[in-house]
Amino acid sequence: MTAYMEHKDLSNTSITDERRAEITSGVHCTLDAVQNALAKAGRPSDATTLLAATKTRDVAEILAAVDAGIRCIGENRPQEVLAKAEGLATGLADRGLDEMPFHMIGQLQANKISKILPYISTIESVDSLKLAERISRRLETQENHEIGIFLEVNESGEDTKSGCSPDEAYDIAQQIAELEGLRLEGLMTIGTHVSDEKVVRTGFAHLRDLRDRLQDAGLSACRELSMGMSGDMEWAIAEGSTLVRVGTGIFGERAFI
Repeated sequence: MTAYMEHKDLSNTSITDERRAEITSGVHCTLDAVQNALAKAGRPSDATTLLAATKTRDVAEILAAVDAGIRCIGENRPQEVLAKAEGLATGLADRGLDEMPFHMIGQLQANKISKILPYISTIESVDSLKLAERISRRLETQENHEIGIFLEVNESGEDTKSGCSPDEAYDIAQQIAELEGLRLEGLMTIGTHVSDEKVVRTGFAHLRDLRDRLQDAGLSACRELSMGMSGDMEWAIAEGSTLVRVGTGIFGERAFI
């Protein structure tokens, strides 16, 4: 269990009016920023989805974001998926949104795969063929025998970031697409941690080019590009991102690490 989970009840379903208002403002401001970036890039208004990254946020906070307009959520840690799953399922069903996309966006250990599969619609953090094969095997024991997959690519080359090498990504994607129960829906990356726009956008553009090559090779379902967070969202959208992952911009600074 991560340390902050000892201090915060992530299954909590109550929220103050003040906190709800903060989250509502965060959602609306971020949605506006997405629309402004799309307009600047000359792309359609529905070309990019805003995913709320909900690490350290409890059920009540997440549902407040949903009420404000969020239609896709993503968790970094399997422990949090399990802590929130029941409360989220109830809250979303009450709102008629029980089919809302729920993504796993953080690293996934092999021993946690079976536990999260009943709750997750898409796993964005598949960074190797080995992990994909393990997910495929685990699906054989699940009622739902299919799940969406994004291949995570380390476009920055930074040692602190996960993801497969860009040089290996094309071949890995081709092999993942052949695995039973896995839908290769797209690619994911984390932008280079620098302030140089050209450097960051080069990584995003390379991922877009890889997606296009895979589609040209017959993987037509591989459409999504999950790239861009609070600090580089506008650059990612300019380079074709179809999904941006934002946490702090919606919920504010995290209370726990």
